[in-house]
Amino acid sequence: MNTTSPRHPTDTLVSPPTPTPATSTPAVEIVIPVHNEEQILNSSVRLLRAYLQREFNFAVRITVADNASTDRTLEVAQGLARELPEIAVLHLERKGRGRALRAAWSASEADVLAYMDVDLSSDLAALPGLLLPLLQARADIAIGSRLAPGAEVTRKAKRELISRSYNLLLRNVLGVGFSDAQCGFKAGRREVIQALLDEVQDDSWFFDTELLYLAERSSLTIHEVPVRWVEDPDSRVDILATAWEDVRGVLRLRRRTHEEDHHRRGPGSAPTPATPRNPQAPTHSRRGVSGQAA
Repeated sequence: MNTTSPRHPTDTLVSPPTPTPATSTPAVEIVIPVHNEEQILNSSVRLLRAYLQREFNFAVRITVADNASTDRTLEVAQGLARELPEIAVLHLERKGRGRALRAAWSASEADVLAYMDVDLSSDLAALPGLLLPLLQARADIAIGSRLAPGAEVTRKAKRELISRSYNLLLRNVLGVGFSDAQCGFKAGRREVIQALLDEVQDDSWFFDTELLYLAERSSLTIHEVPVRWVEDPDSRVDILATAWEDVRGVLRLRRRTHEEDHHRRGPGSAPTPATPRNPQAPTHSRRGVSGQAA
């Protein structure tokens, strides 16, 4: 049985009873955080597994990170793990997408750590563009973007407006260069991700933004992949509440940046104003899945 040391003492990992060599040391580990997703978990995991087997010739582990579900989600996940050697299950007693990713990623030994939403809103055809630059050490982090040139997005006007407004806020307040902080389709090289985890304070939806911001502050290369993305009509995310928490997170990061800059420069120095980065700056690679400029 594969064993790891989850971050929180109440988190437990359930793995296949007889893992093969291919699944014991995977090149990539894809985490799927879930909370009360018994209806779609089985079909989504099987669809993802079939795609991985068809498209890639390297080992990939799929870890279902159950965030304190109260329905049959954990039972479904454990059934998949018993049947399929590539599946592992991480059970957390507390909710939080960031908490799930932190627990799974901090314990992983895969070369590349990734995650995606269980509804598979991002088309799996973008996976090669997400993973290959990391496996080939051409980038440190890769993100799916619904706002990069070449992306195709189907969602309601309200969600589109909130998303664009949020990413505009990030550029104006924090001066970031990445185009889409919250697309549930991200990956990074293990040593890079694990080095950043202790610096990330958020354990919920803002986890993504904070991780990317810290990566950019560390001059890491962020590779953007335009995705085809379709909104899940059954999504239970409270968009407005999440947006408010994100705004609070942005303000927290801005205060933290001012404090760090002030400490480096010494007392009496004026804070450095936020200046949006050039999205085409060398620290970013904005290429599509074909490798051609988007």
